[in-house]
Amino acid sequence: MTDHPGNARHGSSRTPAAVWTGRATNRFQWLLAVAGAGCLALGVKLAVDSAWSSGIAPLLMSVIGCLAAGLLILFGTLAFVHVAVRVDGDALEVRCGHIGLPRRRILLTQVVGADFVPRVTPRQWGGWGYRWRPEQGTAVVVRRGEALVLSLGDGRTFTVTVDDAEAAVRFIRDRLHLSAAGPRAGTPTGS
Repeated sequence: MTDHPGNARHGSSRTPAAVWTGRATNRFQWLLAVAGAGCLALGVKLAVDSAWSSGIAPLLMSVIGCLAAGLLILFGTLAFVHVAVRVDGDALEVRCGHIGLPRRRILLTQVVGADFVPRVTPRQWGGWGYRWRPEQGTAVVVRRGEALVLSLGDGRTFTVTVDDAEAAVRFIRDRLHLSAAGPRAGTPTGS
């Protein structure tokens, strides 16, 4: 599912869009969220039905373990159910999950190149989520499939899986070419 409201905002076919937006969703993450909710429910059930004859310490450890595991699984998966990418004339912004956290903003002045990768898998990055690998850079991976890869001026890369990543690459390259061209010929630069 891809939204491109920026393309609908411009007046004519010759006027470039001011904003590109895209999304990627992973519905499988909802199953993991259900597992997290199950751990939470088990922790609550253990706390309420404390028929343990072994003592309070094992009961307390079980309740705390189930609640902690449930919260980690639940919030860890819900944060990466989907990703929203927005590129305007100044920056690329990536927001994850329903509340938009974690969030990453990269100024286009820091970008030296943008590339399309037709297939990125969570296995390449060590799983879903916000990832860092010394030899690969940083990534937001919510599903397997196409991705946008930014080469940054400091030598690092940033990868994000997003639908219609090829259009995002074209949009970013257009913005990079516009900023590299500087002022148009015949335009006073100010003395």
